[in-house]
Amino acid sequence: MLLAVVNANLCFCIIDVGAYGRGSDGGTLRESAFGHAIQEGTLGVPPHAIIPGAEDLRPLPHTFVGDEAFPLRRHLMCPYPGRNLCRRRRMFNYRMSQARMVVEQAFGVLAARFRIYHRVMWLHPHNVEVCVKATCVLHNLLRRDAPTRPYRPRENRAPNPPLRYVLPSVIRQGANNSTAEAVRVREAYTTYFSFEAGGVHQHDPLS
Repeated sequence: MLLAVVNANLCFCIIDVGAYGRGSDGGTLRESAFGHAIQEGTLGVPPHAIIPGAEDLRPLPHTFVGDEAFPLRRHLMCPYPGRNLCRRRRMFNYRMSQARMVVEQAFGVLAARFRIYHRVMWLHPHNVEVCVKATCVLHNLLRRDAPTRPYRPRENRAPNPPLRYVLPSVIRQGANNSTAEAVRVREAYTTYFSFEAGGVHQHDPLS
């Protein structure tokens, strides 16, 4: 399994390779060095900051964005579970889905460049780990020479499909117990996405 953190330029910032594929994503994160650093607060995340356009909110922590398979943490935001959500929560989930598209694109580019990901690697597990790490490094080197284009929300590029087709249903949440602080942080970001500065202005999929 390859667990990775991706930036807006589709580069891999942190990778963890070698966990068993039968394990859950949340369990893999929990047992990784990255997961331990998040849990213990030793990752060196920048201090809380005021979001431009939302000065009425308290300073909010910088966070990573994960899908429904990961636990909600102060520095790791995940979608709200369930389908019958209020509009505010659906907007938050939609914004999370938009951000995760950058990650999906990075993995897509990696697999398209290195065809070893399209077949079973008949190698010793140690050699598989080395190959995966090497492709991630080469991918980053190639991205440095690629034109850097800042990430733009999808509504500025093309109409979005209806929300029910963008967001998967939330599953595998059983062991992902969230802290009260993480819940408050997610609620604050939900409020921000309800503001004009953080809302969807064009091709609103929630209308």
